[in-house]
Amino acid sequence: MANEKILIIDDDEDYLASIRTLLESHNYVVSEAASGKEGLKKIREEKPDLIVLDIMMETVDEGYSLNQIVKFQKQYEEYKDIPILMVSSIQEDPFTRFSHASGQVEMIIPDQYMTKPVDIPKFLELIKKLLKK
Repeated sequence: MANEKILIIDDDEDYLASIRTLLESHNYVVSEAASGKEGLKKIREEKPDLIVLDIMMETVDEGYSLNQIVKFQKQYEEYKDIPILMVSSIQEDPFTRFSHASGQVEMIIPDQYMTKPVDIPKFLELIKKLLKK
């Protein structure tokens, strides 16, 4: 394994600690941010290979906003190809949740979506899949 860098953006300290430990045990280099604002700063500083992103942090849709900024705003254009795995306790996937935004829903859709609590084998498999793209 090439020690890929993964940035976890989530405000739940317990979740951060458990996912960091899991990923580090699989030889990933892990960094963390507790908010979207801090996450954007870390993306620029660290240029991660993958982002694991929560939805609800300081606002109820902060993760979707961060995803949209990274994928579609010009000032983050060099980072738009970083895969984003959104992991949330919201049990409704973005396609269902934002079905009313037809034609615009791709602006907020992450590369992959998974609900908490995560199924560890599936989570690790998604990580590998996203890093191979």
